Amino acid sequence: MLQWNEIKRIIERALREDIGPGDVTTGAILTGREKGVARAVAKSDMVIAGIEVFGAVFHAVDPEIRFAAKMRDGERAKKGDTIAEVRGRLSGILRAERVALNFFQRMCGIATLTRSFSDRLKGTRAQILDTRKTAPGLRILDKYAVRAGGGRNHRFALFDGILIKDNHIAAAGSITAAVKRAAAARTPGMKIEVEVKNLKEVREALKAGADIIMLDNMSLEHINKAVRLVAGRVPLEASGNISLSNVGAVAETGVDYISVGALTHSVSAADISLIVTSLREDIRKR
Repeated sequence: MLQWNEIKRIIERALREDIGPGDVTTGAILTGREKGVARAVAKSDMVIAGIEVFGAVFHAVDPEIRFAAKMRDGERAKKGDTIAEVRGRLSGILRAERVALNFFQRMCGIATLTRSFSDRLKGTRAQILDTRKTAPGLRILDKYAVRAGGGRNHRFALFDGILIKDNHIAAAGSITAAVKRAAAARTPGMKIEVEVKNLKEVREALKAGADIIMLDNMSLEHINKAVRLVAGRVPLEASGNISLSNVGAVAETGVDYISVGALTHSVSAADISLIVTSLREDIRKR
């Protein structure tokens, strides 16, 4: 579910950044009376995410613009498909175009990549997770796009989950000490996840009472050993250097989760064009 109050603030900030005091090009060329119809067209195969956000940008610029989604989030679009149609004053459509596409292309790119990873997990128990490696200010959109692509969200931010990483362990002195402090401070129901880098640390985290263990940058050999060692007592998450070429093999080890920072930190935007297909000018004169 999208949190629309926050999304509206994100859209408003983006429009202020892009339009500022005004669109000088559109203002110079158009009279303001022109009406247009524009189609959003997929230029390559992709998974749709953020169709409502796309439409909301046009409405934020001109509430009279009519937006019609032709596809839903989570659906696969083929090259050449019309994803949405926009009707209204062309000046508003053109002012909103870049910001709307920036959000939409990024979200579709994330969903498409996530689906590619998820598809490689078929037949295994593993699920794809995202990370906090999101674009600053866009986390709510990035993580929604992961869900649209068939992935799951890891913790949203620092406030909603305990993840003890190497620097926390160094500061506390040991995994055992870090888990003990976290257990004393956590709120009811909050799980403690511990990042480990070798089998010795797996044993310590397990003994210390970790609820989830993250296997960080381990080889397939050591991931397999960790799965046998833990034997289902707590969920295991594999992370670090996960790619489309090796994610299937990692999943086959029997881990429960595989987290992939690349879903959001280095995603390629989907290729989508907004094409004006018809144009007319109101008969009223200045």
